[in-house]
Amino acid sequence: MDTFCKMTDEELVVSYAGGDDCAFDLLLSRHKQSLYSYIFYTVRDRGLAEDLFQDTFVKAIITIRQGRYVESGRFGAWLMRIAHNLIIDYFRRKRSENTVSNDDCETDLFNDPSLCDDTVEMEMVKSQVCSDVKKLIGFLPEVQREVLEMRYYRDLSFREIADATGVSINTALGRMRYAILNMRRMATDHKMILTVN
Repeated sequence: MDTFCKMTDEELVVSYAGGDDCAFDLLLSRHKQSLYSYIFYTVRDRGLAEDLFQDTFVKAIITIRQGRYVESGRFGAWLMRIAHNLIIDYFRRKRSENTVSNDDCETDLFNDPSLCDDTVEMEMVKSQVCSDVKKLIGFLPEVQREVLEMRYYRDLSFREIADATGVSINTALGRMRYAILNMRRMATDHKMILTVN
């Protein structure tokens, strides 16, 4: 195991593809915290985050075992992309399921605004909220503003943000968290409403 600890992610992938399960155990231990944090931060549901976390590694295992892994030098970013795509797929399925039946739901899905086309008034509200959000972003500390803009306006993963800014994924996540907390505080202080009902 000591030999494995000195290996790069890519060397471990090659070793695992060759049948050495210990190599994957180390890959898992290296990336599990940052991957889980990213998934949980996105979905805000512990049970769902655990399911998506496991699905991500299952998909990684299958891809590597089938010899289809081609992300040389970017194993962590590749994992994040798998997780990101699984999250999107989950919510697309959920939305699709919710439009089929209203019988088993506590809320009235047929009157759920998120499933309907927006009215002119709603578009105006959304436009104002976007404008207010951009103003608040301008008041954030530079490192927080940078992470937020990279995530939401450039659609970068937290791994990619970490690589681009020279920090760990946990630091990037922390900066995002503080950015959102600061924006909520500023919005409260200035009596801004940043949600669309």
